[in-house]
Amino acid sequence: MDAKTHLSPMLISVIGGGNHPPQDALDMAEEVGRELARRGITVVCGGLDGVMEAVCRGAKAEGGVTIGILPGNDPAEANPWVDYPICTGMGYARNVIVVKSGRAVIAIDGAYGTLSEIGHALGDGIPVVGLNTWSLARNGQPERGIIQAKTAAEAVEKALEAAALRNRAGVP
Repeated sequence: MDAKTHLSPMLISVIGGGNHPPQDALDMAEEVGRELARRGITVVCGGLDGVMEAVCRGAKAEGGVTIGILPGNDPAEANPWVDYPICTGMGYARNVIVVKSGRAVIAIDGAYGTLSEIGHALGDGIPVVGLNTWSLARNGQPERGIIQAKTAAEAVEKALEAAALRNRAGVP
């Protein structure tokens, strides 16, 4: 099999708050992880606590694969449900790697780090699906770049649809 015919697994990035997010965000993240794993999708996240840990825990509960893009140099910093810890030593700059690794991004809750990831994704044309996350406005008008979802299953469906459109369009 040559490189052109090799099919890589689909990766979806999941972003969200790491420091004490509300329980409903953790529950949604865990269900998003489960939904992605049920569909054979690999989860990419920041690899630490909060939403990142919950999405990994959900994915692992369904036999899924998880990748954690870590801000530091120690793979032991990863939450216990990360299969592949990637150490960057880049701090928050690793946010770019998190979002660019997935074919789409699901944003759950989140603080300013999540906002920066949303901005990087939208700036690079990477679809973002939002579950109780940031809303944006430009010049006083709502910015419609974030695809809204109300449930974990809906967020996963919309992310996969957006990723498929991106793939069909040949967008790297």
